[in-house]
Amino acid sequence: MTRLLRIDDDLRLTDMVSGYLRQNGFEVDAAGSLAAGREQLKQGLFDALVLDLMLPDGDGLDFTRELRGQARTRRLPLLMLTARGEPLDRIVGLEIGADDYLPKPFEPRELLARVKALLRRAAPDGGDDEVLIFGRLEVDLGARQARLDGQPCDLTSHQFELLTVLAKSPGRVLSRDQIMDSLKGHPLEAFDRSIDVHISRIRSVIEDDPKAPKRVLTVRGAGYVFAKKQDAHE
Repeated sequence: MTRLLRIDDDLRLTDMVSGYLRQNGFEVDAAGSLAAGREQLKQGLFDALVLDLMLPDGDGLDFTRELRGQARTRRLPLLMLTARGEPLDRIVGLEIGADDYLPKPFEPRELLARVKALLRRAAPDGGDDEVLIFGRLEVDLGARQARLDGQPCDLTSHQFELLTVLAKSPGRVLSRDQIMDSLKGHPLEAFDRSIDVHISRIRSVIEDDPKAPKRVLTVRGAGYVFAKKQDAHE
């Protein structure tokens, strides 16, 4: 059974959400603080984390940075669920490694849809062992890993999925709508501007040489294009 960890100090909401998720086939563990959440993560393996930002013993943004800095939790699917709905909070959350962001109040069905989408994106696709090679960059579809000069790139599951969509159509301009349609199970109501945040993160990881031509290009008013060639060696 798929196991989720929910970290939130709102016990009434946690009980309601956990009950709804259990009715839909999930095993749910709950923690009311960051300290309790850390202990839960140390003691067990979870398939996804639903994290509140405002907690009595710390900030969920700092906790996200902490998780993304540890090998064991670097790629744990993470959904931020919070009453802080300002765009800046959402953008910062995505930039530091959250896979999705849902503001309170919310519909339990929407949370369920988003959690399922996170898990689908994180699940390995056993039917595709292809490795896309672009000079120094490799996109290994079977291992769900991007590598630069043979070294793994620090990307979240969602960011890898987004990179794959672009890399599978090199030289073709893709609009934000086309990209969202290609992301398996991505909720249609998600903010399309979050794509810009994730692409900025992807660029910072795979474009480490400021003197080299860019790999992911912005086409003003149209979308993004993954460059077929980056230098004379490809």
